[in-house]
Amino acid sequence: MTAETTTDTRPPVRFWPALDLHGVDFSPVLRSLMHEGPITRIQLPNGTGWAWLVTRYEDVKAVTNDDRFSRERVVEADVTRLAPHFIPVPGAVGFADPPDHTRLRRAVAPAFTRKGVERVRERARARLDELVDGVLADGPPADLTERLLMPFPLAVISEVMGVPAKDQQAVHDWTYDILSSSKGVDRSERAKHEMAAFFKQLIADRRGSGEEDVCSSIAAAIDSGDISAEESTGLAMLIQIGGEAVTNNSGNMLYILLTHPEHAERLRREPEIRPRAVDELLRYIPHHAAVGLSRVAKEDVEVCGVTVKAGEAVYNSYTAANRDPDVFAEPEKIDFDRTPNPHLAFGHGPHYCVGSLLARLESELLIGALLDRFPASLRLAMAPEDVPFRKGALIRGPAALPVTW
Repeated sequence: MTAETTTDTRPPVRFWPALDLHGVDFSPVLRSLMHEGPITRIQLPNGTGWAWLVTRYEDVKAVTNDDRFSRERVVEADVTRLAPHFIPVPGAVGFADPPDHTRLRRAVAPAFTRKGVERVRERARARLDELVDGVLADGPPADLTERLLMPFPLAVISEVMGVPAKDQQAVHDWTYDILSSSKGVDRSERAKHEMAAFFKQLIADRRGSGEEDVCSSIAAAIDSGDISAEESTGLAMLIQIGGEAVTNNSGNMLYILLTHPEHAERLRREPEIRPRAVDELLRYIPHHAAVGLSRVAKEDVEVCGVTVKAGEAVYNSYTAANRDPDVFAEPEKIDFDRTPNPHLAFGHGPHYCVGSLLARLESELLIGALLDRFPASLRLAMAPEDVPFRKGALIRGPAALPVTW
């Protein structure tokens, strides 16, 4: 995978504890591992054994695009991990390998093409305007997490999925329990099963609807024999859960703009650079509390000069890759003029995030609302260091974002 000489010498296993980091602080553990080498070994708080960790940009791209590393085999292995529970259910596209992965993605891809995303733009903007109108009418102070960052992405992904308004809060609560490492195994497992039962029924209700939402497309794929009924619930769940990740990622972006007024002021003056700014913020923010999903080697593979043996797990850190100084000049700096910006915030290879265009749209709309709808005097209602961030969350983000103006 690289031109380095292969060696049997293996780096020591480093324990990576569950850390509740504040704000957009870069993980000190990850920083130390990056300095230790392009490939290291880690042990996380749950699961068994250890796993390889790859942090260098080109190596991360190589591993994630190499079919000798399997997501599907992770399901059968108790890989060391951050969460005490394990999320996958049958059909979870994130834990499938080609050709099954390709087949599952094909069932939902039309909703996430550029045309499909543009179809929801104006309705999404209208919903966000309604939410902002309510905040402005009530006046300061306001919690942007409660008033915008939670309800807006939930409404958008739920519309794309076809989740009725009356069920959206329950779906959100299940998502939160599944993505929290502090709720306990029993609660997370219960949420997973309740959410699966909900989507099983929703997909059944959507059969023959002819609608363009994701659950209707999944129902049509069942009828055509492209996917099974069992696979359908896991597919729907993973897309819904991924859609709500916008809450935390966009929350981190708004936190940066509220704590760096010079960046916010520039984006007010130059709205044309906002799409570029979103990409830079996506590169910069820490998406995970530790690392995301692992892969298991199907055969011996040389990576960064060492042999990853068949059956061994590998984590790829997109967060670390996005700070690789060989690719990004001054990677610790937020630079809205950075171009090109080939960040890996949405992954790489076959598992590149299917909802990336929708996530970008939502982040652009939220940033636009912050800059254009609120007075220029908008500011945090407390010291930046006092803003609470989610505890025990697998995806980092502000639990509350209190502002005033």
